[in-house]
Amino acid sequence: MPPLARTALFHLLLLLFVFSSSTTTSNAHNITRILAKHPEFSTFNHYLTTTHLAAEINRRRTITVLALDNAAMSSLLSKHLSLYTIKNVLSLHVLVDYFGSKKLHQITNGTALTSTMFQATGAAAGSSGYVNITDLKGGKVGFGTEDNDSKLDAHYVKSVAEIPYNISILQISQFLNSAEAEAPTAEPSQLNLTEIMSKQGCKAFSDLLKATGADAKFNENLDAGLTVFCPTDPVVNGFMPKYKNLTAPKKLSLLLYHGIPVYQSLQVLKANNGIMNTLATDGANKFDFTVQNSGEVVTLKTKVMTAKITGTLKDEEPLIVYKLDKVLLPTELFKPVEAAEGPKAAADGPSAESDPADQAADNENGVAGLDGRRLVIVLLSLCIGVLLM
Repeated sequence: MPPLARTALFHLLLLLFVFSSSTTTSNAHNITRILAKHPEFSTFNHYLTTTHLAAEINRRRTITVLALDNAAMSSLLSKHLSLYTIKNVLSLHVLVDYFGSKKLHQITNGTALTSTMFQATGAAAGSSGYVNITDLKGGKVGFGTEDNDSKLDAHYVKSVAEIPYNISILQISQFLNSAEAEAPTAEPSQLNLTEIMSKQGCKAFSDLLKATGADAKFNENLDAGLTVFCPTDPVVNGFMPKYKNLTAPKKLSLLLYHGIPVYQSLQVLKANNGIMNTLATDGANKFDFTVQNSGEVVTLKTKVMTAKITGTLKDEEPLIVYKLDKVLLPTELFKPVEAAEGPKAAADGPSAESDPADQAADNENGVAGLDGRRLVIVLLSLCIGVLLM
């Protein structure tokens, strides 16, 4: 082999090795362990764990935590808020975007409005779950909530830890004031699941839960963790002719099939593809489905059909409710041919045969299914083979 070609291959091999190292490096972070190295945030760290916010922060990517030192936490605790209200307040200090110390001073037009985990809970009215970040004169950066007359109550103190574009932990001078976040909050067991769904586009499904008594089974699992997949009203209404033909036990099983007895955030669903058991699962019948994703699209697949998650209706650990574009059909109750002959509601969207999510899932069986690490290994092997010639 000519020396020039050998040199080029060597550099390509080196580049692929570096890329391989970066793709195999875990992006996982642990907020509890990071803050444990900084005793001045011990109280803040304790309440992140107690309220279960730490677990949610660890599941998410591209996130910024506005940390409060022990003095700032003492000021917050002096308000004598309930633990569940404290969770709302602290969730307002978790931004669902990455802001490193440098980015704070490079904000377009000097100000930015960013969403928080409090906004994601569904409890924040309007834009009260958003935080305003403003690059002030003299190198200072101010923070304030939208429902506090845009007052910048806190300012940037220092960077505690940064894993670029994954997690950034920034200390701010005091907690962010928000009447909405500090409002009395019901305990999880007091949350009315069917009422929550009824108010946000899932009333038809909610009514079916109450009519069959399935809501009791959902509520039993609420404290321990519950994920609900709720078909929207137009979808359920279009499915009703088929639903009415089911026996009472089959109706109950179908509804329970739309719940998982564990809290599964969207990030977890994207990361952990595979088979999921449901509230309908028992020893005799599996009643499971497969979670798949293609980019940002998450689908729930049975041998009968494929449904797509179209949005998050409620996210407040230990409860999360997703909206679906189709009713989930288990193989224990339906056959593929029956699903094809079922009623086609206009709101049900395109058929399974033309569903882009299905096509994306099929692509995973081909070259598109190769992840970065496999591709790098293949290319490395080829380069090594050429160099040895």
